[in-house]
Amino acid sequence: MSYAIIYRLLDFVTSKYYILISERDLSMSVPNWVQDSIFYQIFPDRFYNGDQSNDPFNVQTWGSPPTIHGFQGGDLRGITGKLDYLMDLGINALYLNPIFASASNHGYHTNDYYKINPCYGTMADFKDLLDGAHSRGIKVVLDGVFNHTGRGFFAFHDLLENGKDSAYKDWYHVKKFPLDAYGDGKSKNYEAWWGLKPLPKLNTDNPRVRRYIFDVAKYWIDQGIDGWRLDVPGEINDDDFWAEFRGVVRAANPQAYLVGEIWELDPRWVGDGHFDGLMHYPLRNAVIDLLTNDLPAPAFAELLEGFVHAYPRENTRAMYVPLGSHDTSRLVTLLGGHIKKTMLAFLLQFAYPGAPAIYYGDEIGLRGGKDPACRGAFPWDESRWNHEIREYIKGLIRVRKEHAALRRGDLKMISSADDAVCAFARTLGEEAVLAAANPTQHTRQVRIQTDQIGWGEDREVKDLLTGKPYQVRGNAVEVTLPAWSGALFG
Repeated sequence: MSYAIIYRLLDFVTSKYYILISERDLSMSVPNWVQDSIFYQIFPDRFYNGDQSNDPFNVQTWGSPPTIHGFQGGDLRGITGKLDYLMDLGINALYLNPIFASASNHGYHTNDYYKINPCYGTMADFKDLLDGAHSRGIKVVLDGVFNHTGRGFFAFHDLLENGKDSAYKDWYHVKKFPLDAYGDGKSKNYEAWWGLKPLPKLNTDNPRVRRYIFDVAKYWIDQGIDGWRLDVPGEINDDDFWAEFRGVVRAANPQAYLVGEIWELDPRWVGDGHFDGLMHYPLRNAVIDLLTNDLPAPAFAELLEGFVHAYPRENTRAMYVPLGSHDTSRLVTLLGGHIKKTMLAFLLQFAYPGAPAIYYGDEIGLRGGKDPACRGAFPWDESRWNHEIREYIKGLIRVRKEHAALRRGDLKMISSADDAVCAFARTLGEEAVLAAANPTQHTRQVRIQTDQIGWGEDREVKDLLTGKPYQVRGNAVEVTLPAWSGALFG
């Protein structure tokens, strides 16, 4: 999609929804903890092997090139055992890829929504993880895959065994019997996600299917999880379904977070009838395009401003803001191994509204291309880490935690004397934090206007990451930004 089209979309979204946003009651119950969160996404099989007794007999060597089918032994005890590592980084929320019984290493082929994948451990192991996380102030969000199941799910298994006489034939979208569920090629006689035979699509119009899903959602909330990340929710194109799902979850825990995997800019999916936030891939894409010279700084700034006007204020702050995930190439790989660009990407992520999210291993410069290469095992040998990136992220987390404006403040674009530099502020009451980014290969000396954020004459501010002082003169601050760098001032 061209950026000209994106601009027209932003104009449409702003004109259509902004009046509604400004007039509506914004008291709806977005959990009050989300905007203060720093998420960490974990692909369970690849994070840490804390219990070798549950490894499959054909477990791959840790660190082997990731494949579609192979398991490498990561498990729930492994995550529990590394909670102190996450605390040291500054993490206070976890998003786990699917942990339920499944034949796949990624878990999106669910066989039993009530059972922990035996390769990951037991319910007792999960309870230990929850207790360990919660005692450290870390929230835990699970991945909910409710559009489709695996072929081993009891209802589809019954369908394969009993055909047209199955009591569960209306749990799926069957076109013709017998089902051709194996072998090569796309599914032809039943609907499946992307036509993939191992992923038969549930019939969520069926009241029994809906009740089953809602019961699953409530069950895990009752076990103590803090929310759901909903996989491909746009495939269940039914507002009533998601409104009821939200109602069931919120009745069980009014502070449960619901975040939808929607890849586009689409206000439909946030609010009382849907989700608190979305996975903010549009922002991720804009940041990467800025740093690969595909998007000029003024166009990037226009996108930043458009994104915040596309959604209600509290939903903007409840967005899950990733730079990478199990569905994308690794950040360092996308940026050509350029460490300074990678660090600048993280600065923009942490300065923008929403809850920043780190994909496991990105904080140490883990590399990898498209799925499955982006799902490599975490290298726990510290000699293989990029400590510069990790320490920089720790600094960003510290600054974000110290300044409420970065977590809860409004976004205000700031003008500078150099169109190659992007500057914006986060403001909350009398507090302001100014972010400036130089996404070019040359050092820029730039004068940034500060009167818009109330920084008057003869005020001293400092670089919040380094402590270096700067003086505001003439309603502006003059700064030098090396190539591919940024700074936070306050």
